[in-house]
Amino acid sequence: MTESLRNSGEYENPYQGDQQYATAPVNPEWPPPPAYAPASAPKKRKRGPVALLAAVAIVAAAIGGGTAYGIQELTGNDNVASSSTSTNVVPSSQKGTVSGVAKAVSPSIVEISADSNAGSSTGSGVIITSDGEIITNNHVVSGASQIKVTTNDGKSYTAKVVGTDSKKDLALIKLENASGLKTATLGDSAGVGVGDQVVAIGSPEGLTGTVTSGIISALDRDVTVSTDESQGQEQGQGQQGGEWPFEFGGREFNGDTGSDRTTYKALQTDASLNPGNSGGALIDMNGNIIGINSAMYSAAGASSSAAAGSVGLGFAIPINTVKADLATLRAGSTD
Repeated sequence: MTESLRNSGEYENPYQGDQQYATAPVNPEWPPPPAYAPASAPKKRKRGPVALLAAVAIVAAAIGGGTAYGIQELTGNDNVASSSTSTNVVPSSQKGTVSGVAKAVSPSIVEISADSNAGSSTGSGVIITSDGEIITNNHVVSGASQIKVTTNDGKSYTAKVVGTDSKKDLALIKLENASGLKTATLGDSAGVGVGDQVVAIGSPEGLTGTVTSGIISALDRDVTVSTDESQGQEQGQGQQGGEWPFEFGGREFNGDTGSDRTTYKALQTDASLNPGNSGGALIDMNGNIIGINSAMYSAAGASSSAAAGSVGLGFAIPINTVKADLATLRAGSTD
């Protein structure tokens, strides 16, 4: 923008000689200077300011659109920290390091234990408000009658489901009697590129605060999962050759998930994800949350969740999908 504005000021300025007319002696043989600029001059003179105002207006509109979410979500009690991926959550002395990201973000990641009539599951979650709002996967808390959350410092809380969106495999839960929690900063998944370094934090197999790292392997991968909680609670569903079995927080899904299933676009990563990572954070090297870890590919032949392990094919729900869905979740959606 700066370059174009400079270029726009390089045209001849009809007023450039006004000071000379005002101070130079008048030669009687010269015609007197015009008392006003030619009619066409004002249009020429306004080209610079008009271009500037137009550019500012465009920038304001762009900034307005980009920050509208932040303004809306940073008011009142819904104190969600939202930023672009250029915001540095990691201290400058540890910028770009896995250890720096882990130290900065781990306090905002929790372990979730959910009990239901069909069984129990363990997953992870991301704290988004200081009073205990937590984003996780729907399949982690689906059908739960009791939810226990353990924070990074070992404190335990009970939690209730605020809203769920099974189509996007997202859920919002709220801790009871919580305050002063360390919140995560939600980044901008639209700025993520293939090859970007990332860090994953979660509680695979109940190992709280496990940190792994890798890169973004692909964008916009179609991931199909079950939305039927009764299938989600069952262990060791039959394997069918050539299909994609997924592991979610100790629950196993394969390519045949029944009639109740959903497909969403996901970020693919080779950062190690295992059962229990579901609902945890995928983080850029500045410490911004860019995705919610949700699925992993289980190699053919793994007959149960215990036999499954990371093969470098993990998937995360883009954080922009989460931010777009947050108001609906807060409103108590249970679809």
